[in-house]
Amino acid sequence: MAESKVTKAGRRKKPETHLGMVRRARKINRELAELYPYAHPELDFDGPFQLLVATVLSAQTTDLRVNQTTPALFARYPTPEDLAAAVPEELEEIVRPTGFFRAKAKSLIGLSIALRDRFDGEVPHKLEDLVTLPGVGRKTANVVIGNAFGGAGITVDTHFGRLARRFGWTTSEDPVQVETDVAAIFPKSEWTMLSHRVVFHGRRVCHARRPACGACPIAPLCPSYGTGETDPEQARKLLKYELAGQPGQRLRPPADFPGEAAARAEVAAGHPLPDTAPDAVRAARTNVGDQA
Repeated sequence: MAESKVTKAGRRKKPETHLGMVRRARKINRELAELYPYAHPELDFDGPFQLLVATVLSAQTTDLRVNQTTPALFARYPTPEDLAAAVPEELEEIVRPTGFFRAKAKSLIGLSIALRDRFDGEVPHKLEDLVTLPGVGRKTANVVIGNAFGGAGITVDTHFGRLARRFGWTTSEDPVQVETDVAAIFPKSEWTMLSHRVVFHGRRVCHARRPACGACPIAPLCPSYGTGETDPEQARKLLKYELAGQPGQRLRPPADFPGEAAARAEVAAGHPLPDTAPDAVRAARTNVGDQA
């Protein structure tokens, strides 16, 4: 049960009802949609197989590191059949920069063998099939379903779980329970884009250690406001990626992405933003400028 809070006037505020939480949650989603109309997977990929492999590699590392690693990987092993026949030691050297390279190489070979032998070399569309592949859990399966096949999936990574708890959508630390709790709040048609928006916000504004509360456009809707820096000027210094005029994680970002490719040596500060960029992005670019 939600606890009541004391307002600045000294009156006790009634605890939030479940219906009130659902309405607030959906308003947060709408606000995030305005802030990040360009939200997208931050892994570079062409097709379901590449996204599956890249997502497995993304565990315990950054998407940028994966994007720097996968071009050589896919040039050497373009198909599941090729990766299934890989020499483990050679594959380990290629994926070494992503960390945990022995376990990841084993998973990649294992899932490729499974794709070759059980799914005719094709990535399956169903979650129940995807999670049978070595190294593939619900998070990876939902990424593939939502972004390679246009289905619906809630991606509960560390960012999504953290923000779901801060927003009061769940109290659970268990990813499967978080997924279940959030799925009950939002229509299925919103699941994939909701995941992108929340992850984007977690990476750019609502950080784990020091969230930029004072620069957060959805602060009035957040029950955890005050967890981080509330001074607007200091908070703006904590913004990351395109909100701070810096490159994103992709080497090949979508055309409507307002930031710059990670491969650029220069930052995007001073470059014109597209007409589709939200006001919050423009304000952050103006106020923060180049912090590289």
